[in-house]
Amino acid sequence: MVSLTIDGKTVSVPKGSTILEAARTVGITIPTLCWLEKVSPTGACRVCAVEVEGVARPMTACNTPVKEGIVVTTQSEQLSDIRRQVMQLMLVNHPLDCPVCDAAGECDLQDACYALDVTQQDFAAEDVQPEPIDKWPLIQQVPSRCILCEKCVKVCNEVVGSQALFINEKGEKAYIDKDLDKCEFCGNCVAVCPTGTMISKPFKFKARPWELKVTPSICTQCGSQCEVDIHVKHDKIQRVTSEDSATINNGNLCIGGFFNYGFVNSDQRLKAPMVAQNGQPMPAEWGDALAKVVKKAREIKEAHGADALAGLASGRLSNEENYLFQKLFRAGLGSNNIDSEARFGTMRAMGVLHDSLGLSGASNRMDRIGTSQAVLVFGCDPTAEAPAIDWQIELSSRKRDGKLLLANMRGVKLSRYANSDLRYRPGSEIQLANGLTRLIVDKGLADEDFLKNFVVDAAKIKDAVKKIDLKQVVKETGISQELLEEAAEMLGQAKSVALVFGGDLTRSEGASDKVQALANLALVCGALQGDDGGVFPVDERGNTQGMLDMGVCPEFLPGFAEYQKEKSQFEKSWACELPASGRDAEKILEGIEKGEVKFLYLAACNPLVNFPESMRWRKALEKVEFLVVQDILPSEVTRLADVVLAGASFAEKQGSFTSLDHRVNCVRPALKPVGNARADWDIFADLYQRLVPRAAGEVGLQQVMEEIKIVAPLYREVPLDGKAGCAPCFKPLSAPKKQSLKFVRVDGSKAGAAKGMQLLSGKILFHFGTTSTFSESPLEVAPEGYIEVNPKDAQKLGVSDGGALRVKSTVGAAQGKVRISDNVPEGLLFAPYHFSDLNINQVLPSATNSTAVEVSKA
Repeated sequence: MVSLTIDGKTVSVPKGSTILEAARTVGITIPTLCWLEKVSPTGACRVCAVEVEGVARPMTACNTPVKEGIVVTTQSEQLSDIRRQVMQLMLVNHPLDCPVCDAAGECDLQDACYALDVTQQDFAAEDVQPEPIDKWPLIQQVPSRCILCEKCVKVCNEVVGSQALFINEKGEKAYIDKDLDKCEFCGNCVAVCPTGTMISKPFKFKARPWELKVTPSICTQCGSQCEVDIHVKHDKIQRVTSEDSATINNGNLCIGGFFNYGFVNSDQRLKAPMVAQNGQPMPAEWGDALAKVVKKAREIKEAHGADALAGLASGRLSNEENYLFQKLFRAGLGSNNIDSEARFGTMRAMGVLHDSLGLSGASNRMDRIGTSQAVLVFGCDPTAEAPAIDWQIELSSRKRDGKLLLANMRGVKLSRYANSDLRYRPGSEIQLANGLTRLIVDKGLADEDFLKNFVVDAAKIKDAVKKIDLKQVVKETGISQELLEEAAEMLGQAKSVALVFGGDLTRSEGASDKVQALANLALVCGALQGDDGGVFPVDERGNTQGMLDMGVCPEFLPGFAEYQKEKSQFEKSWACELPASGRDAEKILEGIEKGEVKFLYLAACNPLVNFPESMRWRKALEKVEFLVVQDILPSEVTRLADVVLAGASFAEKQGSFTSLDHRVNCVRPALKPVGNARADWDIFADLYQRLVPRAAGEVGLQQVMEEIKIVAPLYREVPLDGKAGCAPCFKPLSAPKKQSLKFVRVDGSKAGAAKGMQLLSGKILFHFGTTSTFSESPLEVAPEGYIEVNPKDAQKLGVSDGGALRVKSTVGAAQGKVRISDNVPEGLLFAPYHFSDLNINQVLPSATNSTAVEVSKA
């Protein structure tokens, strides 16, 4: 510790602290403009000048380290004069356009002038600043307003890691410029700008800050669930912001959180229920629409049994809504035929993690990634799937000197920072995970004490890994043994390891075996030891974890209670008899095709875009006798529906959501549902009461929250309050018990790399599901689907950027624009699934995100 005196107060702070940091510990305020806690200090604005006894010139407090015994003065007549002159110099060519500047009313420069009594200008200079930059999508830059504090540049480089912003020119001509190819359009540069230099185009001239009603909430577009403030005027969301240190995400947002609110304001929103008449959807009263759903469900159940009824829910719905959905089917309709899109990804991981590692999701808090000594990202693009995970990885690898290892079949943004880039061949994931496991054990880097204490039959692990053929691993993965050994040493030597894996792996064919191989690797590399690191399965949907916690799948009841073992307890709680078994999504599809499933309820779910074999699902939906669709936006499924129920967006209702790392957060209504739409929980509750007249009293949100606490032990300690909402709360996981973890050998000898040209489908950064395709801002950056092609493959196929390719598999074909990129290796194509015009999922067989394809120039 270092001791010093500031304005007569003695303070002790850690070595390396700055004078500004020391002053803040004793409540002394030093004015700043360029300082930002979450980035390195710049000392650019000079407003934080202080006097240090014995030093001839003033020092900048934000970047001057403390020294033992120094005496600092932060307020004096000389300092006030210096600060005023500094402000005057900043304002030499600053335009006095405050009446039309978007930052008016919340401008740090304006506030600093007022606080320092800068009321006149004694300096003049030639104005050499360039004109406003309007060519950037979503963001305007006005160089004449810039004070070159560099906050935007540092956030872009140090926190987001996109390295898009930089200082162009020198001296008086210097201004902030951007490499558009690197920009993630996250809006963080706008958020940290202390003036009106960086401007959100969608928000420009929409409102003054004092006109806006601000509601604290969370972003539900991915599993990170960043904390946000929703700003509303005239019943429209005008912007979304986030506070720095007061939020879990430290004020950082991605394009989804900052710009993708347009779908809530969309003129295409479903505003009232509709009932099909002569094949055409017609507006209806809620009572009539719900009565028809109940009447048809009862008729089909009476004629064909409860097994003829099925429902698919979504990670877009809240915990309470998903809980009511599964209870509506199980207790209200007597059917356990319920599932979701998670069937084709996260559910495969959850089953393995549950059986082998005793986990019902991630093993630790998300911020423990940032403190780990090594991070292995396997089959995942965190930048696209969960941006806040990306920021934590960069915190570990770029600010705290942790090691970053990437195992992926394609290049992603994080590749530029990787200490080890293990670019494997498609289909060789098991071989790679097995190879790393064996090398860690062979090199004596596994924690023998941990394995002995917590893993069943730990003594057999060495014999199991000896059967892994390293030569075969090298052959199938395409990765040299030298690189594999280097990666194994990084993982084995690290005292804490975070293992992050995502959609490229969990949605692939044979995902369960691949996740099992990763679970084995997690055990031997130490990812389950200590407070830092952990195992983190990533799913892009905002509430997939909460949805599965609520039991929206045939295998589990709420709280991950195994259906067959514990259904009797729920029968007592719900006063009903539960069905003996149930169908998952694939079995529901088969049931519709065979004429066994006749009633299907889609709650915020669109199989025609989000599920593999989407064309097969289209035929099924056209065939099913009665289709109910509950959503907020029109789609092909709403056009096929017999009844459409208009739900509410995350900004129009209250409820809790569970993040990918088990934080329980609440959304609060920032505005009323559009038109005659209703909150989804309210729709489910109404249907339940119509189906179960014996249900006592009104089914309210508070009642549902309390019931969840009773039946789901995972949520008993969560302070859910239906009236006041809930503060972010971490849902703690129990530590592993002795001899509770399992190492399950996975034979990778038959899991060789895929042959022929392969097509991979996945998420991109700029879109979230399909709702973002109803928002103007994401569409401005990524307006349509495309097929990413390696330059050499493009040359062979005779196609160029912007041309067209046709891909055909055993189940379907699609055609899209060509995007030539080195991110995909030869033999691999990548296409985002978000766009209905491309509808790449119609090419994919069931239960996979990749397939062999025939490729031709279109």
